[in-house]
Amino acid sequence: MENIKVIAFSLRDEEYGLNIDYVQSIERLSPITRVPNVPSYVKGVINLRGNIIPLIDLQSKLNLGQVEYSESTRVIIVKFEEIELGFIVDKTSNVINIPSDAIEAAASSGFNTDHFEGIAKYEGQLIILVNLKEIIKTEANESDVED
Repeated sequence: MENIKVIAFSLRDEEYGLNIDYVQSIERLSPITRVPNVPSYVKGVINLRGNIIPLIDLQSKLNLGQVEYSESTRVIIVKFEEIELGFIVDKTSNVINIPSDAIEAAASSGFNTDHFEGIAKYEGQLIILVNLKEIIKTEANESDVED
């Protein structure tokens, strides 16, 4: 049985997980430079140790609404192929090992699951596993441009 390591984080009151292989770091939210003519869930860019990183509000991207940022708000810096992004989340918790047999395929749930790899049952809770590849892929195709 193989385990999958994920970083657990919260959006609203739900638990999500992101494969740790893509995670570069977890940062506190720093001042954001807004960029005109971008989708509403792109909050702008930050300068992180000399690198310009676009920030995506993951809650907004997944159509979960928006909340005010707080002291517990974090930015998960991810890298997929050559693309580096920051995802703004409510808070992060732990790195957890999820046995692969505890993950149910997202497609079997009957929902539109493009942004999810599956749902894991872990210690009595459900963790929605984010499909980073699909989120980044749709990033270039979205026409949801803020007015």
